[in-house]
Amino acid sequence: HVKHIVEIGGDEFARIGTPNNTGTRLYCVSGHVRQPGCYEFEVGRITLGELLHEVCGGPLPGRRFKAVIPGGSSAKVLRFGDTFTLKNKDGSARTLTVEDIPLDFDTMAACGTMGGSGGVIVMDDSVDMVEALANLNAFYAHESCGQCTPCREGSLWMKKITHRMVHGQARAEDGDLLKSVADQIAGRTVCAFGEACSWPTQSFIAKFGGEFRAYPETKRTPRPEGAGGLI
Repeated sequence: HVKHIVEIGGDEFARIGTPNNTGTRLYCVSGHVRQPGCYEFEVGRITLGELLHEVCGGPLPGRRFKAVIPGGSSAKVLRFGDTFTLKNKDGSARTLTVEDIPLDFDTMAACGTMGGSGGVIVMDDSVDMVEALANLNAFYAHESCGQCTPCREGSLWMKKITHRMVHGQARAEDGDLLKSVADQIAGRTVCAFGEACSWPTQSFIAKFGGEFRAYPETKRTPRPEGAGGLI
């Protein structure tokens, strides 16, 4: 961005993109797509579906997209198949699928997530969502500075709960317990890391709560120690 701004000037660079969402962004796509990579586009001029299907080649052979985290690991997860009804400036309404969402900050916020860092994490229908959240929770427990009690204790408890679940000791009420812990972190810390570590759990439970409730019956083989890892 700096190179372009120096070359053409800030005013000219601000004409790129869409109103309120100007310039270009880097979208770093990882996970279950055929062509993961780092791509630069004008903000709001490409949809999530265009990025994943046309630029990244679509899902892996024989698979379907299941979920996507569009703005780095703390952004709230989106579930493919969901729709969002948004208001236009003239008062009319429009309905968007996940694939229809323009990659600008305003629209993503209206759909309950955020543009964040632009790190797009794609998950297909092979993904165990409890294991995915366990990976995220391990990362946030590791990264917490420990200053604020809700974050220090809460991130560790969320890690312990999901770790227990994927190692064959899941309970039907674990989803509700995870949400309760996450709800007591967000808004109660000095910095925004409290929200960052709680949003994954809150959104995973909101979107895939059925998988968490059914986990004691569906996940009978414990994950080997050391499987998975930090993001």
